Amino acid sequence: MKKLDWYILKKFLTTFFFAIFLFAVIAIVVDVSEKTDDFVRSQLGFRRIITDYYAGFIPHIIALLFPLFVFIAVIFFTSKMAGNSEIIAILASGTGYSRWLRPYWIGGFLMAALLWFANQYVVPKANVLRGNFEAKYIDANSSYNALLGQSNHIYLRIDSFTYAGIHYYDTLVKRGGPVFLYTVKDNEVTENLRAESIIWDTASKKWKLDVLLDRKLKPMQELVVNETTRLMNFNFKPSDLTRDKYTKDKLTTPELTRFIALEELRGSEGLNSLKVERYRRDATCVTVILLTLIGAIVAGRKVRGGSGVHLAVGFVTAALFIITDRFSTIFSTKGNLPPLMAAWIPNMIFLIVVVYLYRTAPK
Repeated sequence: MKKLDWYILKKFLTTFFFAIFLFAVIAIVVDVSEKTDDFVRSQLGFRRIITDYYAGFIPHIIALLFPLFVFIAVIFFTSKMAGNSEIIAILASGTGYSRWLRPYWIGGFLMAALLWFANQYVVPKANVLRGNFEAKYIDANSSYNALLGQSNHIYLRIDSFTYAGIHYYDTLVKRGGPVFLYTVKDNEVTENLRAESIIWDTASKKWKLDVLLDRKLKPMQELVVNETTRLMNFNFKPSDLTRDKYTKDKLTTPELTRFIALEELRGSEGLNSLKVERYRRDATCVTVILLTLIGAIVAGRKVRGGSGVHLAVGFVTAALFIITDRFSTIFSTKGNLPPLMAAWIPNMIFLIVVVYLYRTAPK
């Protein structure tokens, strides 16, 4: 790390964090104006709204637009350097073009590592606060959501041979019923279990079935067992039975990976949105590095119009990235595009853009 590296890296970091701070303030003001009525109906104090909602909302909105603000910050301070002929002086002193880009690489990797850690662990924990608050105080007041209605019936596949159904499951008290389980082997039902209720036992960390009737079917024979209570160790937990639109955002990456594997075992449909979310948490970090390089190469060229031209190019590039990302996501969740490809298509396209800009840049 030479003086040149520290000089550019300092400009990079200060510009980015100042821009993201301003944006966070603006986002909060806009969000407050939209949700004022919901806050009043919730009858919560100022402190509760901050700790129960905005402590989760701010990390969510920052992580959502993190790559674009890295891009805009790079374009802004690099354009200023180009306008002051600093970059011309750097290259004219004998510094190679690749050497000039070194601090941008370092800054891009630092920002990518920060975003990667936040996406894996920090933002999901923040989304628990945001999702719970919106589900309780905002979505509950939505007439649109009220019209949709939701069924409390849950049907799932426990393992390769066992299928289960729970009627009227209450996620708050972790209790449901009646419940049934079928075990099927060689296209024949070998066991039929029914119970009046299923309850999560916090002491044993197992499911408790009450008033149970277990029928085991064998060729020319049937064994019937009646029990008042039975503890059973299923491969799902109460959190796995909770269904809301924030589920994929609330889970940390290890939890999301386990949840996807469990849903695949159950034979659930519509898992592409979960898989896209899982792969995007890694792909977005690479996006930060690519956008950093694009911003540096584009803004490093001194042109007429100064920062205005560079910012215009930056906003157009950001718009193209968002459009590409949205299209690939829709084609995956609504079509047959593999989730892994959907998450990485924007990076593939912008990698080509980086290579082209680097080769054509005046050095």
